[in-house]
Amino acid sequence: MILEPVVPFRSCEYAVKLTTEAWEYQAARELRRQVFCAEQGLFTADDGDALDRHALTVVALAYVAGGPDEVVGTVRIHSDRPGIWYGSRLAVARGYRRDAHLGSALIRLAVGGARARGCDSFFARVQAVNEPLFQRLHWRTLRHLDLHGLQHVLMRAELDHYPPLAEDRLPLLTTGRRAS
Repeated sequence: MILEPVVPFRSCEYAVKLTTEAWEYQAARELRRQVFCAEQGLFTADDGDALDRHALTVVALAYVAGGPDEVVGTVRIHSDRPGIWYGSRLAVARGYRRDAHLGSALIRLAVGGARARGCDSFFARVQAVNEPLFQRLHWRTLRHLDLHGLQHVLMRAELDHYPPLAEDRLPLLTTGRRAS
């Protein structure tokens, strides 16, 4: 008898929204620790910093049976002065990274949500490996940086491509893909 490999279930429905529940925020922080500490080794035990005290957290929630099941992506946004906004700590769970639309949707809500809050300029320090994705999403590279021993690029969103999103959520996304 030949056994077929077990393929883990991956939801095909997602909601991207600003966190409103404590479990969403805690799961987003755990996902960041998994990606930035355990996988990439950029930080030792925790990637948290002073920005977490006032940043807004956006999450991608995988839906199962019509309800939220787990946080599979996150990004935080903050402003340090009127009109100037930043995004950071964009992370997507390992099993969901092939769904490129998740990262794009997180970015779209991050910038659109900031625009609804008066954003005139939106910047991010992006890992250099992700520069092509951001360029496809209408971001301009400003300069190259070395952060935490890893190549990054400072980028600026072209705001004409990001309408304000005052709802703090995107419509339910469906990928049509069930397994990875």
